[in-house]
Amino acid sequence: MTKSNFFKSVLLLSVFSFFTACSNDDDNTSGTANLETKTFSNLYAPQTGGMGTPVGGEFTKFSFSQNAVVTNDTWDIAFRGTTIIVNGGTSIGITDEPTRTGNGAVSIISNTLDAVTTIPNASTFNQDGTNTYAIPTGSGNGWYNYDGATNLVTPIAGKVFVVKTHDGKYAKMEIISYYKDAPANPEATSLTRYFTFKYVYQPNGTNF
Repeated sequence: MTKSNFFKSVLLLSVFSFFTACSNDDDNTSGTANLETKTFSNLYAPQTGGMGTPVGGEFTKFSFSQNAVVTNDTWDIAFRGTTIIVNGGTSIGITDEPTRTGNGAVSIISNTLDAVTTIPNASTFNQDGTNTYAIPTGSGNGWYNYDGATNLVTPIAGKVFVVKTHDGKYAKMEIISYYKDAPANPEATSLTRYFTFKYVYQPNGTNF
């Protein structure tokens, strides 16, 4: 090979490598290629009181990025009984409420988890505030229905919660069960206050 042909080969290889690298970068700009649907089972959310007495007890705090219950300020949502709060906004004014240190918010969508592929408009997101929950409490108004005859709490099908995390990322979540081990047909004797939910965490803050 002549010196001229050698340099031409090197140049062509460099150009090919450059465009290959650019193509790979373009393929991953959406950040959706490696997203994973995860299931977190049996998150225990006990409370004290209830049934006409003051409710209290520490909230169980959860981090989507860590896929774990946490005890520090990196939490995104927190659970106690049927109450779910977000790490954003201001104090609700309830007993044993954790301090909000983040910018979390929630947008509620009627759809399936897989069908939610875009981040909702910013105007649809709500934060907690005085006597206000981003995820409303109460039967039929938030994430569940309560049957007084059977004393059962059932997640409302087709409710997806898009959570803006404490640090400005996003996760979409669907609550599957309020009973330990998520029985298909829970009974009044089933162990309660054990959340099972599916979610997808988007670390790039873009669409799902």
